[in-house]
Amino acid sequence: MDAIDEKIIAEMTRNARVSHSELAGKVLLSRNAVRQRIERLERQGHIAGYTIVRAGDGTGDVVSALVLVYRQDRMRGGDVLAALNRIPEVVICEILSGDFDIMVRLEAASLERVRGIWEDIAQMPGVRDTVTALTLSSVVNRRRRGRGSAEPG
Repeated sequence: MDAIDEKIIAEMTRNARVSHSELAGKVLLSRNAVRQRIERLERQGHIAGYTIVRAGDGTGDVVSALVLVYRQDRMRGGDVLAALNRIPEVVICEILSGDFDIMVRLEAASLERVRGIWEDIAQMPGVRDTVTALTLSSVVNRRRRGRGSAEPG
């Protein structure tokens, strides 16, 4: 990645719907060159996807929750991970050391949807138990470009 790629990613982070033409003007390249760079960045994994954020109950807020998952067998729990990966409201899923096996962060449109997902997770084959905490407020929410590198700001 070069400085122009970084600029493209920074602009797309601000507005993922920016047109190739507008982006080309901002990074001083042709529209076609920008399109090719974006396609390459996608192939290389620098752009892993585009996110849709849906409003919750009309206030623009979503209901967030952390679900800590205990698996029956933490070494052979791949089916649980695959099932969690298929739930669109799962925005983070990390394997942990220590007492808990998996930490899942949910962002859903309603409390009812969080409850439904929690019930689905609790009933998954291979899940022994769960502990769930609702997010009451967000104090820090930094979007990161990758592990260990904070977004410019």
